Amino acid sequence: MVLNQTGPRSVLRISKLTDYATVLLAHLAGDGAGQRTAVELAEWSKIGLPTVSKVLKELQRGGLVTSTRGARGGYSLARSADTISAADILDAVEGPLGLTECSIHPGQCDLESGCRVGRSWQRVNVAIHRALADVSLTDLANADAVVPELIVRLSPRIAVRARPEHA
Repeated sequence: MVLNQTGPRSVLRISKLTDYATVLLAHLAGDGAGQRTAVELAEWSKIGLPTVSKVLKELQRGGLVTSTRGARGGYSLARSADTISAADILDAVEGPLGLTECSIHPGQCDLESGCRVGRSWQRVNVAIHRALADVSLTDLANADAVVPELIVRLSPRIAVRARPEHA
């Protein structure tokens, strides 16, 4: 998080579609029936049907949900919620995580030959992806999970303690 003159500003942020995907997947993971139609998911989540359909298509393409056609058809998780990670969800909806262009496509940046920080950003990118891979859909769906306190260092002398609003 970066602090500017008007207050906190997010640097890393998932898209609304990824947020919606996580909500829908968590519902499918916790749903005893295991299979739901796009219409049912839209009604339950209050997300518009076109958006739900788009998200489900991306999740199916990413191998996270399967669909069954017909009167008894619908969507269900393609595998156990314990084996679906936050990284899998991000990759399915947004594509590979890349903090910088060289994090996604090494060797394609015009500045890369003289850049002194590119490899460091690539290391950070890998570390973030590993951290996301360690969080399962089961973890994400656990509403009772304890949210750790986040300490944001603004300078060597200033630290801000922040607890997410949903905690």
